Amino acid sequence: MGNRLSKIYTRTGDDGTTGLGDGSRVPKTDPRVEAMGAIDELNSVIGLVMTETLPDDISQCFTGIQHTLFDLGGELSIPGYSLVKAQDVTRLEETLDKLNTHLTPLKEFILPGGCRSAAFCHQARSVCRRVERRLFAVNDETPVSETGLAYVNRLSDLLFVTARSLNRASGHSDVLWHHEREVP
Repeated sequence: MGNRLSKIYTRTGDDGTTGLGDGSRVPKTDPRVEAMGAIDELNSVIGLVMTETLPDDISQCFTGIQHTLFDLGGELSIPGYSLVKAQDVTRLEETLDKLNTHLTPLKEFILPGGCRSAAFCHQARSVCRRVERRLFAVNDETPVSETGLAYVNRLSDLLFVTARSLNRASGHSDVLWHHEREVP
Protein backbone atom coordinates (compact mmCIF):
# COMPACT_ATOMS: atom_id res chain seq x y z
CA MET A 1 0.00 0.00 0.00
CA GLY A 2 1.31 3.41 -0.91
CA ASN A 3 1.32 6.49 1.26
CA ARG A 4 -2.26 7.49 1.93
CA LEU A 5 -1.59 10.44 4.21
CA SER A 6 1.33 12.44 2.97
CA LYS A 7 -0.01 15.52 4.73
CA ILE A 8 -2.05 15.31 7.93
CA TYR A 9 -3.79 18.68 7.75
CA THR A 10 -5.64 19.74 4.64
CA ARG A 11 -7.65 22.75 5.88
CA THR A 12 -10.65 21.44 3.93
CA GLY A 13 -12.58 20.86 7.15
CA ASP A 14 -12.17 24.39 8.43
CA ASP A 15 -15.61 25.23 7.04
CA GLY A 16 -17.34 22.61 9.20
CA THR A 17 -17.55 19.91 6.56
CA THR A 18 -15.71 16.65 6.07
CA GLY A 19 -15.15 14.40 3.08
CA LEU A 20 -16.65 10.95 2.78
CA GLY A 21 -14.92 8.10 0.98
CA ASP A 22 -17.08 8.64 -2.09
CA GLY A 23 -15.78 12.21 -2.46
CA SER A 24 -18.92 13.94 -1.19
CA ARG A 25 -18.74 16.52 1.60
CA VAL A 26 -21.11 16.59 4.55
CA PRO A 27 -21.39 18.69 7.70
CA LYS A 28 -19.28 17.43 10.59
CA THR A 29 -22.55 17.22 12.54
CA ASP A 30 -24.09 14.79 10.03
CA PRO A 31 -25.44 11.61 11.72
CA ARG A 32 -23.11 9.54 9.52
CA VAL A 33 -20.06 11.47 10.80
CA GLU A 34 -21.36 11.18 14.37
CA ALA A 35 -21.59 7.39 13.91
CA MET A 36 -18.09 7.19 12.41
CA GLY A 37 -16.77 9.18 15.38
CA ALA A 38 -18.51 6.88 17.86
CA ILE A 39 -17.02 3.84 16.09
CA ASP A 40 -13.57 5.44 16.32
CA GLU A 41 -14.11 6.09 20.03
CA LEU A 42 -15.20 2.48 20.57
CA ASN A 43 -12.13 1.25 18.72
CA SER A 44 -9.98 3.46 20.98
CA VAL A 45 -11.58 2.09 24.15
CA ILE A 46 -11.04 -1.46 22.91
CA GLY A 47 -7.41 -0.49 22.32
CA LEU A 48 -7.34 0.63 25.95
CA VAL A 49 -8.72 -2.73 27.08
CA MET A 50 -5.97 -4.39 25.06
CA THR A 51 -3.27 -2.61 27.08
CA GLU A 52 -4.28 -4.86 29.96
CA THR A 53 -3.04 -8.41 30.39
CA LEU A 54 -5.67 -10.51 28.63
CA PRO A 55 -5.98 -14.19 27.81
CA ASP A 56 -4.61 -14.86 24.31
CA ASP A 57 -7.99 -15.84 22.86
CA ILE A 58 -9.59 -12.58 24.04
CA SER A 59 -6.65 -10.51 22.82
CA GLN A 60 -6.83 -12.13 19.37
CA CYS A 61 -10.59 -11.66 19.29
CA PHE A 62 -10.26 -7.97 20.16
CA THR A 63 -7.66 -7.47 17.45
CA GLY A 64 -10.14 -8.87 14.94
CA ILE A 65 -12.87 -6.65 16.37
CA GLN A 66 -10.72 -3.56 15.88
CA HIS A 67 -10.26 -4.43 12.20
CA THR A 68 -13.97 -5.08 11.74
CA LEU A 69 -14.87 -1.80 13.42
CA PHE A 70 -12.53 -0.04 10.99
CA ASP A 71 -14.40 -1.82 8.17
CA LEU A 72 -17.71 -0.64 9.62
CA GLY A 73 -16.42 2.93 9.60
CA GLY A 74 -15.47 2.37 5.96
CA GLU A 75 -19.02 1.28 5.19
CA LEU A 76 -20.31 4.52 6.63
CA SER A 77 -17.74 6.54 4.74
CA ILE A 78 -18.98 5.16 1.42
CA PRO A 79 -22.79 5.00 1.49
CA GLY A 80 -24.10 1.73 0.10
CA TYR A 81 -20.74 -0.03 0.51
CA SER A 82 -20.62 -3.24 2.57
CA LEU A 83 -17.54 -4.63 4.29
CA VAL A 84 -18.82 -6.34 7.47
CA LYS A 85 -19.70 -9.96 6.70
CA ALA A 86 -22.13 -12.40 8.28
CA GLN A 87 -19.12 -14.50 9.33
CA ASP A 88 -17.96 -11.55 11.47
CA VAL A 89 -21.24 -11.73 13.41
CA THR A 90 -20.97 -15.52 13.64
CA ARG A 91 -17.43 -15.23 15.03
CA LEU A 92 -18.71 -12.95 17.80
CA GLU A 93 -21.54 -15.35 18.59
CA GLU A 94 -19.17 -18.31 18.80
CA THR A 95 -16.87 -16.39 21.16
CA LEU A 96 -19.86 -15.29 23.23
CA ASP A 97 -21.06 -18.88 23.58
CA LYS A 98 -17.58 -20.07 24.53
CA LEU A 99 -17.06 -17.43 27.21
CA ASN A 100 -20.58 -17.66 28.58
CA THR A 101 -20.39 -21.42 29.26
CA HIS A 102 -18.02 -20.75 32.18
CA LEU A 103 -20.18 -18.08 33.81
CA THR A 104 -22.94 -18.50 36.36
CA PRO A 105 -26.41 -17.47 35.24
CA LEU A 106 -27.35 -13.92 36.17
CA LYS A 107 -30.04 -13.25 38.74
CA GLU A 108 -29.16 -9.60 39.38
CA PHE A 109 -28.12 -6.62 37.30
CA ILE A 110 -24.38 -5.95 37.16
CA LEU A 111 -22.71 -2.61 37.70
CA PRO A 112 -19.52 -1.73 35.80
CA GLY A 113 -16.48 -2.66 37.83
CA GLY A 114 -14.48 -5.51 39.24
CA CYS A 115 -10.95 -5.78 37.96
CA ARG A 116 -9.49 -3.02 35.81
CA SER A 117 -9.73 -4.88 32.49
CA ALA A 118 -13.38 -5.75 33.19
CA ALA A 119 -14.15 -2.12 34.02
CA PHE A 120 -12.60 -1.08 30.69
CA CYS A 121 -14.76 -3.71 28.93
CA HIS A 122 -17.84 -2.21 30.57
CA GLN A 123 -16.76 1.21 29.32
CA ALA A 124 -16.34 -0.22 25.81
CA ARG A 125 -19.79 -1.81 26.10
CA SER A 126 -21.42 1.51 26.94
CA VAL A 127 -19.66 3.21 24.01
CA CYS A 128 -20.75 0.30 21.79
CA ARG A 129 -24.37 0.96 22.75
CA ARG A 130 -23.87 4.59 21.68
CA VAL A 131 -22.48 3.36 18.35
CA GLU A 132 -25.61 1.28 17.92
CA ARG A 133 -27.87 4.29 18.61
CA ARG A 134 -25.88 6.41 16.15
CA LEU A 135 -26.09 3.72 13.47
CA PHE A 136 -29.85 3.55 13.82
CA ALA A 137 -30.01 7.35 13.53
CA VAL A 138 -28.15 7.05 10.21
CA ASN A 139 -30.42 4.16 9.23
CA ASP A 140 -33.44 6.44 9.74
CA GLU A 141 -32.17 8.53 6.80
CA THR A 142 -30.04 6.16 4.71
CA PRO A 143 -29.92 2.37 5.00
CA VAL A 144 -27.04 0.92 7.02
CA SER A 145 -26.10 -2.71 6.41
CA GLU A 146 -28.14 -5.10 8.51
CA THR A 147 -24.95 -7.07 9.10
CA GLY A 148 -23.22 -4.00 10.52
CA LEU A 149 -26.17 -3.34 12.83
CA ALA A 150 -26.21 -6.97 14.01
CA TYR A 151 -22.43 -6.90 14.52
CA VAL A 152 -22.58 -3.93 16.86
CA ASN A 153 -25.49 -5.43 18.80
CA ARG A 154 -23.60 -8.70 19.27
CA LEU A 155 -20.40 -6.84 20.13
CA SER A 156 -22.01 -5.09 23.09
CA ASP A 157 -23.13 -8.51 24.36
CA LEU A 158 -19.62 -9.87 23.88
CA LEU A 159 -18.08 -6.96 25.79
CA PHE A 160 -20.48 -7.59 28.69
CA VAL A 161 -19.67 -11.32 28.80
CA THR A 162 -15.95 -10.60 28.40
CA ALA A 163 -16.08 -8.25 31.40
CA ARG A 164 -17.68 -11.00 33.47
CA SER A 165 -15.11 -13.53 32.22
CA LEU A 166 -12.20 -11.24 33.07
CA ASN A 167 -13.59 -10.68 36.55
CA ARG A 168 -13.96 -14.42 37.04
CA ALA A 169 -10.42 -15.13 35.77
CA SER A 170 -8.93 -12.49 38.08
CA GLY A 171 -10.82 -13.72 41.14
CA HIS A 172 -13.10 -10.69 41.29
CA SER A 173 -16.84 -11.00 41.68
CA ASP A 174 -19.26 -9.21 39.45
CA VAL A 175 -20.44 -5.98 41.06
CA LEU A 176 -24.10 -6.61 41.70
CA TRP A 177 -26.76 -3.92 41.80
CA HIS A 178 -28.89 -4.01 44.92
CA HIS A 179 -32.22 -2.28 44.55
CA GLU A 180 -32.94 -2.42 48.28
CA ARG A 181 -29.95 -0.77 49.85
CA GLU A 182 -29.27 1.83 52.45
CA VAL A 183 -28.51 5.22 51.03
CA PRO A 184 -25.48 6.78 52.73
